[in-house]
Amino acid sequence: MIKKASAVWKRGIRDGGGTISTETGVLRDAPYGFKSRFEDGPGTNPEELIGAAHAACFSMALSAILGEAGFTATKIETQAAITLLKVDAGFAITASHLTVVARVPNATAAQFAELAGKAKAGCPVSKLMNATISMEARLEV
Repeated sequence: MIKKASAVWKRGIRDGGGTISTETGVLRDAPYGFKSRFEDGPGTNPEELIGAAHAACFSMALSAILGEAGFTATKIETQAAITLLKVDAGFAITASHLTVVARVPNATAAQFAELAGKAKAGCPVSKLMNATISMEARLEV
């Protein structure tokens, strides 16, 4: 399976701008630029999109792992906080912190923590990252 996305950039790094699109059309010419990435400007940025991808991937992986263990979540809510730092060779994404709150009938906190850890390690987006991935997982009752 191959999924595609594209980006177009025009002009310089600070005065330029670009658009991001996905083959599904969910994102079509979504603007991004220096200000949306490094300041507080309008538009999206790669780190925000990576965070959305990581949160979505983890939530689906957790749902699958819960199902394999005989549980069905009524809700999984995940937030990913992506850290972009200045390093010697420029910038690097150094971490993704997942915060997940889920409702899983009949699961204990220990069972949930174990299964959430498996999802964190097994999520394809987690495997893609060369960064520290931490997590805070809480089971709602």
